Amino acid sequence: MFELPRYKEPDFSDPRFASAPDAVCGEVTIDGVAPENYHSTSMYPEYFKINGTWTLARESRMDSSVVLRDSGELDVVENRNLKKGDKVILGRTENGEEGIYLHSTGFESPEEADGDQFVFRQGRSRETSYARDYDRLFELLKYEREHGNILWVMGPAFSFDADARRAMQAMVEHGYVDGLMAGNALATHDLEGSMFHTALGQDIYTQRSHPNGHYNHLDVINRVRKSGSIAQFIEDYNIDNGIMYSCVKNNVPFVLTGSIRDDGPLPEVIGDAYAGQTAMRGMVKKATTVICLATMLHTIATGNMTPSYRVLEDGTVRPVFLYTVDADEFVVNKLLDRGSLAATTIVTNVQDFIMIVAKGLGIL
Repeated sequence: MFELPRYKEPDFSDPRFASAPDAVCGEVTIDGVAPENYHSTSMYPEYFKINGTWTLARESRMDSSVVLRDSGELDVVENRNLKKGDKVILGRTENGEEGIYLHSTGFESPEEADGDQFVFRQGRSRETSYARDYDRLFELLKYEREHGNILWVMGPAFSFDADARRAMQAMVEHGYVDGLMAGNALATHDLEGSMFHTALGQDIYTQRSHPNGHYNHLDVINRVRKSGSIAQFIEDYNIDNGIMYSCVKNNVPFVLTGSIRDDGPLPEVIGDAYAGQTAMRGMVKKATTVICLATMLHTIATGNMTPSYRVLEDGTVRPVFLYTVDADEFVVNKLLDRGSLAATTIVTNVQDFIMIVAKGLGIL
């Protein structure tokens, strides 16, 4: 049976914490500009001494500032979203001497704490055995379906394979997907598969090119735009299969963010990069497990805004699990140094990955 790692907070009765000063704040004088010597956050739990009490920032992300509200709450805010008058925590040390403490070992077991810390920087390759990783993922997903929030970050590779689309549709229908983030391409070619059984004009099972098939995805975009939304397109054209279809029919929220090379795009695609980041951040804030698949830029972006922990409503601190799966070792290793509990990397074809996961969960 899967059990969440238990969080161990620092011993704040230790003299170095008890004698530490309160954190110092500086005031924002220009919207979007942090005061000099601002403290920048990480993905780990961080505590700040406020009025003599060490307080955990309940939500965090990398490379942001910490704003002390009049209520005493600590908000982690992207610097571009700072407002004039905000009180921002100052300090560049993280060991308590400025009232700031970064706690990177809260989820470590005694075995990990006493072992070789270099394991957090180990490389993983195509030759790595991932059998144990899959077994742990099956148990994690079963746990999270009942107790957590599973967010999938997907590249377009899924939409080019009939079996992968079927497996991902089954994941949605069986409750293993609480949110989806992707780009214009994943949605476009998945809907192309639903309507024409092709992706970029190639049959998604045989890989044979259809005559004039290069028009298929453009026709889909045009028709979705005519319908006004993906959901309405599904109704208008009686779509009955695919990833986007299953998300719409099962009320699974999705965020589609665009790039400069997009065709169309589809109506729901967010073209403003910062608006897209804000929408993605809104989904990440709910997630307890994040699985990034065959999309380097979305993976890096998601990793940067995903903390290694989540504070639940009852005050319990639990880990956030991050998986990154790609056929390219470089892509998965970009986020490996987040720590062994926070990140698991698997080097494989994502179409094979999702088939293994769906079969391991017994839904195919």
